[in-house]
Amino acid sequence: MTVALVLRALGVGGLLTAVPALRALRRGGLNVVLAAPGELRDLAVLTGAVEGFVPVRGLEELKWDAQRPGVAVNMHGPGPRSTHMLLELRPRRLWGFADPAVPRLKGPRWEEGEREVDRWCRLVSWYGSRADPGDLALPVPLVANPAPGSVVIHPGSRDAARRWPAERFAEVARTLTEEGMRVVVTGTRRERPLALLVAALAGLAPHRVLAGRTSMREQCALVSGARLVVATHSGVAHLATAYGVPSVVIFGPDSPARWGPPADRPWHRALAHGADTRAVTVAEVSSGIREVLSVSCR
Repeated sequence: MTVALVLRALGVGGLLTAVPALRALRRGGLNVVLAAPGELRDLAVLTGAVEGFVPVRGLEELKWDAQRPGVAVNMHGPGPRSTHMLLELRPRRLWGFADPAVPRLKGPRWEEGEREVDRWCRLVSWYGSRADPGDLALPVPLVANPAPGSVVIHPGSRDAARRWPAERFAEVARTLTEEGMRVVVTGTRRERPLALLVAALAGLAPHRVLAGRTSMREQCALVSGARLVVATHSGVAHLATAYGVPSVVIFGPDSPARWGPPADRPWHRALAHGADTRAVTVAEVSSGIREVLSVSCR
């Protein structure tokens, strides 16, 4: 089977928006090896599309010890840096968007602002692997859910510009708790101080803070069994889409038109007012919560 080395050196959201395209490659008979950050290995396996994994840190050196790949697929960006990174491996074929800096690359044209899921489906379809942009669902991992049926509040984001004020997350969490819902606050180990601050402002006990205490598989199990997810634009928001869990996601500066959930799924609500997340109000988030919960309960 031909090996397809796919470069997608982004975070959880980057991987999940590429799942339909990765599955199309796999259905097309390719042995997909994903080059992505090491912490995404378990999530990559969970997609069912990935047979092998190469850890990378951004666009630093890609260590490839096997024979030259049959196909190298640039699913990271328009290039040229990511394209040249793959060319150094001397693949037999190179797939990616057309790049004037790489004359041999005859792929489709890069479209600014295109929805991320659609972009990569269009790329692989251009090369003959038909992809379904709606093929986003993930299976539930076989691990214990640390807080089944909870509302997941995820205030953190890798990019500080995407964050919504901690006191507003706390106000939302406090209101949901008063309405009888069990609320937990998630995040990475680095985001644990922020999660603890949100919990303290909301009057939540410290054990409700799961930030830094869950593995990737446990995080997937948590979201898959959640009642609701309220988050900034982050990997957890994309997990809510993958598991069909009602979600309210606060965007900025990224556009929900590019990174948001599918528009035909009313149990997800993307809120944005331009580049500044602070322009989104608590009242808007509360209204979004009522809307998505009412839809999901029908």
